[in-house]
Amino acid sequence: MRRNKHILAVFLLVIFMLTLVGCGGKSNESKVVNQGNDPAKQVSDPKVEENEKILMDQLQPLPEFNKGEKIGILVITLANPYWVTLKGSYELAAKELGVNVEVMAAPTEGDTKSQLETLQAMTAKDYQGLIISPIEPYNLVPGVVSANKKGIKVVNLGPGINVDAVEEAGGKLDGRITVDFAEQGQRAAEYIVEKIGKDGGKVAIIQGIPGAGQSEGRTAGAKKVFEDTRGIELVSIQPGNWDRNTAYNIATNLLQAHPDLKGIFCCNDVMALAAADALTAAGKRDGRIIFGVDFIDEAKEAIAAGKLDGSIAYSMDAYAKAGIILCLKTIQGMEVPKQVNSPLAVVTRENIQEYQNWH
Repeated sequence: MRRNKHILAVFLLVIFMLTLVGCGGKSNESKVVNQGNDPAKQVSDPKVEENEKILMDQLQPLPEFNKGEKIGILVITLANPYWVTLKGSYELAAKELGVNVEVMAAPTEGDTKSQLETLQAMTAKDYQGLIISPIEPYNLVPGVVSANKKGIKVVNLGPGINVDAVEEAGGKLDGRITVDFAEQGQRAAEYIVEKIGKDGGKVAIIQGIPGAGQSEGRTAGAKKVFEDTRGIELVSIQPGNWDRNTAYNIATNLLQAHPDLKGIFCCNDVMALAAADALTAAGKRDGRIIFGVDFIDEAKEAIAAGKLDGSIAYSMDAYAKAGIILCLKTIQGMEVPKQVNSPLAVVTRENIQEYQNWH
């Protein structure tokens, strides 16, 4: 009898402990739920939070979330790690905001025809809004007009679509969100000039695709700084077409033509990494400044390792989220700002530790 009572006591104790564990699990779950459902505040890094706040302030008042809108997104190409990362940021933001997105892309950086064909196919779907990033200012104009005729809202993110061409074709853009490409080039060039120092020296620029908005803007910003700085000689501006191999060959040839070259600004990180590889292969990396744009993961690792001197960054998670929110505002019939601009950060060997959680 006493043995049975002892077994019963142990059994009841086990049940009591399991109940406590169960309560603890519910308590933890409650903490997650109570973090709030405002997507503008779902951030984990102070620098990203600051970046995001600047964007959200431009988007006030915010639209309603979790209504299940369908948004089609057209990026340039998933052959470039920048756009792959942005695709992930779009999908993360969509889940957070309670909308449905589908991200499409052209096969390569320069396939303007294929990108337009993809957009035309997207206008035949049941999207309520489109977020599009063109390869160059004119190639998506007919697709914008088609979307307008179907009543689909169109937001231009990043590289600009030529507004005059859209209007001449009888269309319109419903919203625009971008970064200041000239400022990206300017701030990168300012860092290069500072590091070269008062003795000055020769510098070069490796562009992206000629005519592409981000390439032209970044080149213009850097070119002005270099040309306005006494002692700095800009010896070359060549198109790398966003291509790693092309940039590698350009950097190799630059070094042969100008063995005393002091700095290279590349209009994206892929080309900057290639330039660093070329100079390293030639045994001439030390003492030369190489700077890129986009702060992709490979660039982050390269800066931390001392392989790359720096990159111009902006939070892609915040950027993608702001793009979707702007699109939601157009879908929901809200007034939108003429243009939303993402703030920039200059990430270098000196401050890379502050950007380890950047996303």
